[in-house]
Amino acid sequence: MAFYFWKTNVKFSKTEKEVLQYNEIKKLYIRYFDIGLHPETQNPIPISPIHFQENMQSFQVVPVVFVQNKVMLQTNLDLEDLATKTFHLISEINSKNKISCSEIQIDCDWSLKSKDNYLKFIEIFKKLSKQKLSVTIRLHQVKYFKKTKIPNADSGVLMYYNMGSIAPDSLNSIYGRKIASKYLSSLKKYPLRLDLALPIYSWGIHIRNNKVIGLRSKIDSSELEKDSNFEKTSPIFFRVRKSNYKNGVFYEENDLLKIEEISPKDLKEMAEDLDENLPQKPNEIIFYDLDEFNLNHYEKNIFEQVISEF
Repeated sequence: MAFYFWKTNVKFSKTEKEVLQYNEIKKLYIRYFDIGLHPETQNPIPISPIHFQENMQSFQVVPVVFVQNKVMLQTNLDLEDLATKTFHLISEINSKNKISCSEIQIDCDWSLKSKDNYLKFIEIFKKLSKQKLSVTIRLHQVKYFKKTKIPNADSGVLMYYNMGSIAPDSLNSIYGRKIASKYLSSLKKYPLRLDLALPIYSWGIHIRNNKVIGLRSKIDSSELEKDSNFEKTSPIFFRVRKSNYKNGVFYEENDLLKIEEISPKDLKEMAEDLDENLPQKPNEIIFYDLDEFNLNHYEKNIFEQVISEF
């Protein structure tokens, strides 16, 4: 069992420390930086590199680099240069923080158009790093792997979330069993060994005049139920009674907030379905992501319960 850590500052809260200790977590997948495009030059640049305020000696750290797909869509991309700079920055962060790692993970939702660049980037990076390389895999990449191809990595992590589109309808875009079921049977045929990433986050979808105007992180039903500016109109929808600011966001009267959360029941259901369909037991279940706000939604032993389904 492991966790993703997806903030720019590594400093654990009391709750986060307790969860790490209680579950005897030894491994953390830490987002080191994103790679995006410079607004003017359109050259790849690192975005928000990580800062460590914790001593990581007691953890096995896996650096994760999130590469925006638009980077891989660039036609004149110098892949050799990009791989070298990416590896160099990871090494720099490691040496500065006295971290030694034996695995690196590249996270990219590559598409058919960016596939050639991405696959080549992975090849170059793997040779360069001489370390175990894992990559994130989405459900559609499993089902259509003959088209999307398979990165030359040592293993993949199936991201079992963000399945639907972010929309004003009543479906949960983080997880829906119905959507997932269309992909599950493909898992047995997927040639790359897969570990699993499961969601423990929630968010609000901000809707105005039936149009999505933004995603609001770190907001949940219990918080809105206590706020008299919001009125619960269904199990997942809240209507704005009167215009107000909340967490720095302006909500207009009659706006809607659709709350998408993952219940303990959802997590166990995911584990059951995956266990039935995976060709072999995963080596690792990674929960996304370690954050006090997310952890407060669950009983202490939820992670053990989910793991025990496999």
